[in-house]
Amino acid sequence: MKCEARNATTRRRFLALAGGAMGAFGAASLLTVRPAVATPASMAAAIREVVGEAPVRPGKIKLDLPPLVENGNTVPLTVTVDSPMTAASYVKRLHIFNEKNPEPNIVTFHLGPRAGRANISTRIRLADTQSVIAIAELSDGSFWSESVDVIVTIAACTEESK
Repeated sequence: MKCEARNATTRRRFLALAGGAMGAFGAASLLTVRPAVATPASMAAAIREVVGEAPVRPGKIKLDLPPLVENGNTVPLTVTVDSPMTAASYVKRLHIFNEKNPEPNIVTFHLGPRAGRANISTRIRLADTQSVIAIAELSDGSFWSESVDVIVTIAACTEESK
């Protein structure tokens, strides 16, 4: 009999703990979760984190994005930098930033003189109508940029829990 009484207590304790855990889970699911959104200020901070105090000059880089995008889930992007890509002068990194996605730094590409050309193509997601900035870091330590404004009619990155 003692063994059965001990098992009953264990079952009761288990059921009480399980009920408490389920109640906590249920309360947690009522919380509204909103995605993080980058702002122009957070984009500027992310750019400063990459370039430090170095000046970022316009030119030497071409950012090709469509000006009007129907669906922000898959936006084609091409970046080309005017560089000879030799051991003496080459593109070290290409950085892509945006102002309204959950993270301001979309991607960083690492290149070198053996890349042959400073040209990348990819697809990105855009949360809303915004500016996209490409910054090229050259081997001499200089930074060059171009910005493109993109109008997005159906936004991506906006999955919200209700």
